[in-house]
Amino acid sequence: MDTVALQFKLALLAVSLLFLPFLQATDFKYCDKEGNYIVKVSGIDISPNPVVRGKPATFTISASTGEAISGGEAVIDVSYFGVHIHRETRPLCEETSCPVAVGNFLLSHNQVLPGFTPPGSYTLKMTLSGDGASQLTCISFDFKISFSTSGSSVSDI
Repeated sequence: MDTVALQFKLALLAVSLLFLPFLQATDFKYCDKEGNYIVKVSGIDISPNPVVRGKPATFTISASTGEAISGGEAVIDVSYFGVHIHRETRPLCEETSCPVAVGNFLLSHNQVLPGFTPPGSYTLKMTLSGDGASQLTCISFDFKISFSTSGSSVSDI
């Protein structure tokens, strides 16, 4: 193989690897499209994706704020095929380091889903509120749960 063709293939591979994180990004939407939220979400990473029942999963949310946040709560609602099945409320400072300074920050939520959790499509809605009960942001996104980490997944139903 000549060197020009090899260099082209290596360059193409390098460029495609740059786009790999964007291919795995999770789409989200704000609860109120017209809302003027203090916290702006820029991305969501779910690991592993799809989530494996009975195994730890981490939901990491990249965000930024225009105001310092000293505390508050995160309310997490989960729906399965549109039916609400779970709600939990967590102190915001357990999901991120507090106080949150103006600028970029990460929220990270770890969860082990029970082994009997049915595979399929789920929707997670997360509402963040400040200490004064003011809503900082509200987003929702879809995720899938599979039986196992093997190549075949039943989560694509």
